[in-house]
Formats: sequence, structure tokens, C-alpha cells
Amino acid sequence: MTPRLTLINRDYTRLWFGQAVSSVGDAVFSTTLVLWVATVLAKDETWAPMAVSGVLMASSAAVLVIGPLAGVFVDRWDKRATMLLSEAVRGALVALLTVVSFLPADALPAGVWLALVYATVLLLHAAGQFFSPARFAILADLVTGDADRARAAGIAQATGETAWIIGPPLAAPLLFTAGLQWALLFNAVSYGVSYIAIRAIGTGPSATGGDARGASRKPAARPKGGLRREFTDGLRFFARSRFLVALLLLAVIGQFGIGALSTLNVFFTTDNLHAEAHLYGYVGMAMGIGGITGALCAGRVVQWFGARRSTWISLLVSGVLLVAYSRQSGFLAGVALLFVFTVPLTVLNTAMAPLLLAAAPPDYRGRVMAVFYPVTKLASMLSAVLSGWLAGSVLHGFTGSVGGVSFGPIDTIFAVSGLVVVLSGVYAWLSLPGTPTADEAAADTAGKDAVGTAAAPAHRPPHHERGSIE
Repeated sequence: MTPRLTLINRDYTRLWFGQAVSSVGDAVFSTTLVLWVATVLAKDETWAPMAVSGVLMASSAAVLVIGPLAGVFVDRWDKRATMLLSEAVRGALVALLTVVSFLPADALPAGVWLALVYATVLLLHAAGQFFSPARFAILADLVTGDADRARAAGIAQATGETAWIIGPPLAAPLLFTAGLQWALLFNAVSYGVSYIAIRAIGTGPSATGGDARGASRKPAARPKGGLRREFTDGLRFFARSRFLVALLLLAVIGQFGIGALSTLNVFFTTDNLHAEAHLYGYVGMAMGIGGITGALCAGRVVQWFGARRSTWISLLVSGVLLVAYSRQSGFLAGVALLFVFTVPLTVLNTAMAPLLLAAAPPDYRGRVMAVFYPVTKLASMLSAVLSGWLAGSVLHGFTGSVGGVSFGPIDTIFAVSGLVVVLSGVYAWLSLPGTPTADEAAADTAGKDAVGTAAAPAHRPPHHERGSIE
């Protein structure tokens, strides 16, 4: 018997393979740049940490500035062609930096090198803001049904986690034995592989509902306005959808509740878990393995409980586990609990994918993601800054006890964060409205949109009135 070598369907498998290779390349690229800037370009310089943080700021700037506008163009353009162009642009950018990197490090001033690195990272992530919503939109045509869509999101999560387990260990040997240029070239080639895989989608009868070339199904015809008007229409549609607003609030609250881990977990490991700093890598490994486990289980969980119920259950369980983690004082127990905590957290991310896909009509999917992702990214950044500020100033040196249980600054922040996540789970349980289909949402939008051509019905149930629907 010939083994089955497809994931969900053939076209999705091609998309997954391209992204798997590209994700490993991105992990190698990101790790290599940080290592090169820190250990070569800015070696022994007092400004080294600031130079490294510039790489992260460049990527965040692209998300926050380009992301909201990119969705308008993605909704206008052919989705498959947009993905292909994005991969071609990103591959060319990395190839250009690769050519320059053959120069010795002292051939150019450090400021010029940093400008080249920051500009490349900024443009790469700017192109990525077009790729991600286009991929989100075409995924809705490639994969149907909540369970399969959650499974697809779970596979993507697991692949991303695996890439970040594989990529960084590859980056250091490539950088220090072969050189910067070969690590960069690896990423450029990975974009080429992704381009070929995406181009192969839909070469026959397409699961995308497009033509023989695999173009994504065209959205329903509607009048086009200028960039500003279409952007405003997208914001208006999002604001009128009770379900989308509820999902965004849940994501933002979750980011504020969980984001403290990214900033303070290294200090929690050394101070509260009483572990040596060199053991911190095992904390990240535990979260990576937990993410893979949760991603692989997510499809089955959504199939059992449904996407909506899986969302609030995952929030409740994650919040409780984060509170429990904040009370740990031993390294092994802490790592084990962090692994368990990451499983429902990843299930949450994958359960939201089919909800988002169902909530967004085809001609609004790009703009829906262009609102959702930058706002959650901003929430994550603010959470990291806020938790660092609280630990370093307001709660610095804080100690207390309740019922014989002692508290310090970091475990207090983690405990409060866990309670915030629990409250968001309760909110999701009580407040998520019903979920009409994307076609119903599109029909509602046609009646309410400022550029719509039909009048709205005189009366609809409350959760339909606002264009409401992972």
C-alpha cells in the first residue's frame, strides 16, 4: 500500500511544505543576525544590547505601520499572486544582503552595517505583512470545516515551534564555521523553495475554488473606493462584528496576561526556581515541546468540543496553570508545569483560527487580519514593557504574604497575569455571541457598508446586526 503523504489535502500539503522550509530559514536568519551583531559587529561595545534590540524594533515597526494598510491591497489582489510576489521580494532582499556580506566586517562602518541589517529586516517583515493575510485568505479555500481548519492551524503551530527548535542550533555553526553569508544564503534558498511550492498549488482542479492556475476565489463584486475608503470600510466592518471584537478583546487580554513570561521568565528561573542561568535554555525547550504537543492535539480537541468552547476552556486552563507556575520553587517542577501550561495555550491559538476564518467574508479577510495581528502584536509589546517596568520599579524589592504564602515581585506579576487570563476565559464563556457563516456576514456587510448596493433588512437577530460572523 502506498503511504499517504498528504496533510488534509494535496494543495495544503504543498503550502505547508513551502512554509516549513521557509520557517526554518527564517529561524536561522533571525538567530544569525542577532549573533553576528552581538558577537562580531558590536563585540565588546557598550551599545551592543541597543544594536541587537534594533533588529527586533525593525520587525515590530513593519508589523505596526505596514500591517494595517496591507490588508486593503490583499483584499484587492489575487491571493496566490500576492504570496508569490512576497516570497520573490523577500528572497531577493536576503540575496542582496548575502552578496554584501561577503565583504569583511571592517570594510564598512558599523553604522552602515546596522543600517543595512535594519533596512533588510524592516523590508522583509513589510513584505510579510502582505504574505500572512493572503495565506490566511487562501487557507479558507484550501481547507473547509472547523476541525480541519483547526488541524491546519495546529500543524502550522507545530511546524513553527519545530522550526525554532531546529533553526537556532543550525545558525551558530553556520555563522562561526562557514560565515555570515552562508547562513543568509540558506534563508534566500528557503524563500525559493516556498515560491516553488506555492506556485504548484492548484495546478489541477483546485481546492481553492479558483481557476486552473490556482487563483483564489474572487470575492463578490463590490464598488472599489480609494485606499483610505477601503481601509475605513475594513475598520467599520471589524467594529460592527460583535464576534470579531470579542475575539480581539480575548487575544489582547490574553497577551497582557501571558506577555510577562517573555520578559521576566529568565529572572523567575534564576530567582524563584533557583536554577543556574545556563539552564534557562531548557525552559524554552519545554515551551517548544509543549507548543508542538498542543498544536498536534488541537484539531482533535476542536472536533470534540467545537472551536468556541475550546477557546474559553483553553483560556481558563491556561490561566489556572499560570497561577500554579507562579508558586513553583523547584526547577524540574517549574519546567514540567510550563510544558503543561503551553499545551492549552497553543490549543487556544489554533481554536481561534477557524473562528476568524468563519467570521471574515472572502473580500474582507485581508483587512480582518490586518487589524487583528497588529493590535495583538502591540498588546504583546506593551505587556512586555509594562511587566518589565513593574518588576524594575513599582514592585522592585516587594515582599508580602497572604495566609502564610509569601510573594515576591515576579511571582506576583505572574499570578496576577494568570488571574487576568482566567477572567478572559470567563468573559469568553459568557459573552461570545453566535457565529453566522461568512456568507451571512458578507450579506450583512453589503447592506450596512457605506459602499454597499443593497439596503439592510428591517430586522435581524442581535448577533447578525453587526455583521458578525482562527
